Amino acid sequence: MADRFIDVSLAKRGVHCTARLLDDQAPLTCQAVWDALPLGSDVYHAKYARNEIYALFPAFAEREPPLENPTVTPIPGDLCYFTFTGTELATAAYGYDQDLTRPVTVDLALFYERNNLLLNGDTGWVPGIVWGTVVDGLDRMASACQDLWRAGALGETLNLRRL
Repeated sequence: MADRFIDVSLAKRGVHCTARLLDDQAPLTCQAVWDALPLGSDVYHAKYARNEIYALFPAFAEREPPLENPTVTPIPGDLCYFTFTGTELATAAYGYDQDLTRPVTVDLALFYERNNLLLNGDTGWVPGIVWGTVVDGLDRMASACQDLWRAGALGETLNLRRL
């Protein structure tokens, strides 16, 4: 299979990067995401994992992919896929202003700097599926992510589309 690429962007900030899907390491996850594209939703900056931005989506795969190519220590440029049930994210402590009581919520995340650890104080280790890697524009995206952390995410969206 030829390499597949996606555009990852922060719409309001006008910043893009290009990522290559890791079809050889996470084929089921890559196909599920690819089939669902384009995707876009409110962006959030991580509270626990450090250098991560992410967006939440209703489940879009016919069947949730298994934990293929897992990590709890993502590196800069990793795109990760997480699955949560409504009871895991629906508490007020997380601060989401949307109804997350649906059976499954998918979290698509971009890690933009080092020293990340997927350890949640409420639930423990949270392994993610590494399904893509940024191959161009990570420096620009990292600067925008730092701005998002300091200036706030309100009104910003994370978008993914096929290239």
